[in-house]
Amino acid sequence: MVKLNKIYTRTGDGGTTGLVDGSRRSKADARMNAIGEVDEANSALGIAIAALERADGEARLVAGLRRIQNDLFDLGADIATPGEDFTPGEMTLRIVQTQIDWLEAAIDSANDQLDPLTSFILPGGSEPAAAMHLARSISRRAERALVSAALQEAINPLALTYLNRLSDYLFVLCRLINKDRGGDILWVPGASR
Repeated sequence: MVKLNKIYTRTGDGGTTGLVDGSRRSKADARMNAIGEVDEANSALGIAIAALERADGEARLVAGLRRIQNDLFDLGADIATPGEDFTPGEMTLRIVQTQIDWLEAAIDSANDQLDPLTSFILPGGSEPAAAMHLARSISRRAERALVSAALQEAINPLALTYLNRLSDYLFVLCRLINKDRGGDILWVPGASR
């Protein structure tokens, strides 16, 4: 259980922040950058959820997206826990295979409801899909940041896989959201020449 009595601690005023093991890192550190990108992806997902709820409140999709938001907090905790032992424990949150399996099943379920792609699609369409595209692209950036951190130190491989599947799911979800709202906006190569 997390309990925060004070929002500011002044411990980060010198440009460092604490990790789960008590060590401190520069806020410019690759690991810290990845944590920040995951946080931004989660925030963008919150905007996309709000847009989806305003549109028609597809409860099943919203419930799955809230689950993902919770998983993204788990992912942040995973990244904030340095070391080479990626075994989850009572006090150690790690992304696990079942979280990835859920995403893969959600991708398959959504994709089964869609026609095959015949072109690349432009990010947009309905407001909820456009917001979801933004969350998708920020998730891809978070993945790149985590890959960068993994080049420097040990990162849970399942954390990397989770982020890769997440952006795949958000892409398919954008298409599913647009399916009944005018469909995908297709890229027309060279259309402005």
